[in-house]
Amino acid sequence: MPAWTRTATMVLAVALLAALLVAPNHPDALRPAALLAFPLELPTLVLLLLIFPGRALRAVVAAILTAMTALRLADLAAFTAYARPFNPALDMGLVPASWRLLSGTVGPPAALAVALALVAALALVAAAIWWATGRIARAAPTRRAPLALLLVPAVAVALLDASGRADPPGAAQTARLAYEHSRDAIAGRAGLARFRAEAARDPEVGRPQFGALAGTDIFVVFVESYGRSALDNPRYAPTITATLERAEGALTAAGLATRSAFLTAPMVGGQSWLAHGSLLSGLRLDTDARYRALIESPRKSLTHFAKAAGWHVVAVMPAITLAWPEADYFGYDRILAAADLGYRGQPFNWVTMPDQFTLAAFEKLALTEPRPPVFAEIALISSHAPWTPIPPLLPWDTLGDGHVFDAAATAGDAPEIVWRDQDRVRDQYRLALDYSLATVAAFAERRAATRPLIVVLGDHQPASFVSEDPTGREVPVHIIGAPEVLARLDGWHWTRGLVPAPDAPIWPMEAFRDRFLDASARD
Repeated sequence: MPAWTRTATMVLAVALLAALLVAPNHPDALRPAALLAFPLELPTLVLLLLIFPGRALRAVVAAILTAMTALRLADLAAFTAYARPFNPALDMGLVPASWRLLSGTVGPPAALAVALALVAALALVAAAIWWATGRIARAAPTRRAPLALLLVPAVAVALLDASGRADPPGAAQTARLAYEHSRDAIAGRAGLARFRAEAARDPEVGRPQFGALAGTDIFVVFVESYGRSALDNPRYAPTITATLERAEGALTAAGLATRSAFLTAPMVGGQSWLAHGSLLSGLRLDTDARYRALIESPRKSLTHFAKAAGWHVVAVMPAITLAWPEADYFGYDRILAAADLGYRGQPFNWVTMPDQFTLAAFEKLALTEPRPPVFAEIALISSHAPWTPIPPLLPWDTLGDGHVFDAAATAGDAPEIVWRDQDRVRDQYRLALDYSLATVAAFAERRAATRPLIVVLGDHQPASFVSEDPTGREVPVHIIGAPEVLARLDGWHWTRGLVPAPDAPIWPMEAFRDRFLDASARD
């Protein structure tokens, strides 16, 4: 091989390793300039390959750099969806959940194609690293002892930067990424142990509950991706505020009172079950690992207290299409999953059925007299991505088995077309959320004669590119009920009406359980 060819391939090999070492793990850093940073690990890596040019070291390097590439991709996905990095110790449960969401949104064949493309990309990365390390190893000199003397300062500089204790020229991004994720994994494990101890204690156990609400139906309605940005962002606020104001007027005319405030959700962008569990259990569930620890604990949720007080406890879960063993923890008397609600119409992509059908089916299946009072946890999903198409709000007595929605379910552009334009995605989100809130309000008005107590809240903010609020975790919460019942909540100082004031109280979502139990206990 000519000398210039050897030099060119050597330069290409080093450049390839450098690019992998400085590749960004955050969407905001996805710029060509990011690849111009000098990786401080590179001298150490090249020196090691020159000193130990055998296949064993090359295999180790290929495995580590490929794994770090996979971790960067996981971070990119987690930051985009949840505004936080991926934690390998706590987030592995997100992998199957992500697969179900992707396959439900774009279809199993397209989802499989994406998964295979990721695997192929990582295999290509591993092959490229193997080639690059081989080119460098071939340049190993006969006398390697002098090179070994350079390892100590090279390693020291990289480690100092990785740990944040120095700021030399360049950056040890890969070493720092490994250090930070290892630190966070260890901290996550320790935090999980503390959480398990907290979940084992419950000061509310043994106290009389729900006495002041005897005979009252209680519905806790989670509206998917309903974040504070819906009220603060000028893209969404005019539409959503107008819908809430109309609903407030209609409910007042029907004899119901309303109060509103904000809750701080434990996450953004997804994992709705963490919000459900946080509100019901009174514990902050910000990772799937904590959720798993909760359902293995003796901690009591609002569902347990309601059941013990004589309510018939129902879960209305139109997104549940597979086995749901976690439900055993909550002690439901009845679960109305997707297959149980009787919808026979076309799905709205990932969304199995429109919210209006969900609420109508719940009314038909669980609220027929005579019966005990019902405590229902209801998950509405029409405002879940991909937000296309949007169902119409139809006369309630025309819904039948859902086929009336078929024309709407097959109308408009497919998600893969809509999602090419971020502004169009945001507009679809606005329309979908407006539909969900209008539907909840119509249902509350429909049930006004029975004077239920209805808690309506968002589960989390949408992904940050939709909310355009990268740090906010607040969600609106509304309570609808008889005026004499809501008078018990005056000490909460929530805003009267369905539009919370900008300075309305902001509670951690996990604080709701105990405050609700206190307010609903008999004086």
